[in-house]
Amino acid sequence: MRALVLRQFGVEPAVEEVPAPRPPDDGVVLRVGASGLCRSDWHAYAGHDPDVVLPQVLGHELAGVVERVGPDVTRWRPGDRVTTPFVCGCGRCDTCRGGNPQVCPHQRQPGFTDDGSLAELVALHHADANLVALPPVEDGGPTDVAAAALGCRTATAHRALAQRAALRPGESVVVLGCGGVGLSAVALARALGAGVVVAVDVSGAALERARELGADVVVQAGLDDGGARPGGAEGDPVVAAVHEATGGGAAVAVEALGSTRTLAQGLWSLERRGRLVQVGLLPPGPDGTGRPRVAMERVISHELDVLGSHGMAAADYPGLLALVASGALRPAELVGEVLPLAEAGRALVDLPTRAGAGVLVVEPWR
Repeated sequence: MRALVLRQFGVEPAVEEVPAPRPPDDGVVLRVGASGLCRSDWHAYAGHDPDVVLPQVLGHELAGVVERVGPDVTRWRPGDRVTTPFVCGCGRCDTCRGGNPQVCPHQRQPGFTDDGSLAELVALHHADANLVALPPVEDGGPTDVAAAALGCRTATAHRALAQRAALRPGESVVVLGCGGVGLSAVALARALGAGVVVAVDVSGAALERARELGADVVVQAGLDDGGARPGGAEGDPVVAAVHEATGGGAAVAVEALGSTRTLAQGLWSLERRGRLVQVGLLPPGPDGTGRPRVAMERVISHELDVLGSHGMAAADYPGLLALVASGALRPAELVGEVLPLAEAGRALVDLPTRAGAGVLVVEPWR
């Protein structure tokens, strides 16, 4: 089969002919219809993820059709159209049985711990615990491209807002960073009945897309760090704009970029007893810059909640798919470009400086 293979960190991966995978005993092999390309893939390419062992096929946001099943699989058959969370919990440990496979200590992740979906075929472990059936398109189900756009970004944004922040109708939301997960958070905040939705980004194109997806107010941030005080953003123009737009601060902030500056902005943008959900990755790096100082005096005095969010469990997908079926969430509108596999390597390298807005999706069969 053809696959996009990363052989050296920081060097553009290339499409190669590689052996087709075999299904694990408790897993399946999918024929990939579409696979998203996201910032997490770029972190893997850059060498920020210690789970990635070279050579590696990247890709973890996928939709496809079951091609082969392992002998221990009971719920799935060849021909089933499915997607999966990017975190595949084992389904057997106390964490999984407690309903939290997204933080399973034995998790497998396509594109990180295992070869991923930027390929014609992908093997997935623990299929009975992790695969999610996709309704037919004629019954309101998403296309393969739209389902790939639901991938880690939209699923993560859904868990961040619906489960971690427990967003209530009418509450104000600020989303900091309008890449794939940020735009998904904007669209989901609107679909879940948020009040004022504020989107923050440095890119005018991204903010325009955010407005199209339901943002009431968009705030264009500066490109530099502005000499931010460690852990603090009081006096920051972004913070001031959010407070003005929301009448005193947002109930929920979603940090969807992964920078110390936007984390601080999110924290200081909250109303008293507000909730910050950290979704953007902050790789620690050799200088420790990914371990930000947080203004804990603000957290304490305003009784703020600071919450991490990591993917979404397969059991929570029906709620997300119901939003799609109802028309409240239209994942096709999140898609920016759809690329053939041959263009995926260059797109991955250029991801941090990409000018366009919206989710990049690859069709490996092209």
